[in-house]
Amino acid sequence: MKERPDDFQTRREHLKDMSDEELKKYFFELTEKVVSPLVDLARTHTSKSIERSVLLRMGFSSIEAKSIVEELAEHNLLAFGAGHCVYRLSEEKAISIRDAGKSIAEGEHLQTLKGWFSK
Repeated sequence: MKERPDDFQTRREHLKDMSDEELKKYFFELTEKVVSPLVDLARTHTSKSIERSVLLRMGFSSIEAKSIVEELAEHNLLAFGAGHCVYRLSEEKAISIRDAGKSIAEGEHLQTLKGWFSK
């Protein structure tokens, strides 16, 4: 195995005169640059597994969550969030979260949801 050249002194040249506070600030600036695209991606993209996970935390079984997510995905509503769709339906129709989720899983209210989210 080839030994890596020791270039630490060269690579740290731009850092050597910084105070601890300046180093800390620089570290967080670099961290922001690295993490920012991931945060943007998470804000604008989801997946079926993430949406099922949300529904599981809302009290649905894995089978129920799968059915709800499949219905929403089939009708291009998954981007609005499965939990959000269930919650909004529950609020607008004055029914329980559980009933709202079950009705979506059975293919009901999907046109209503499309109407709400297309505005």
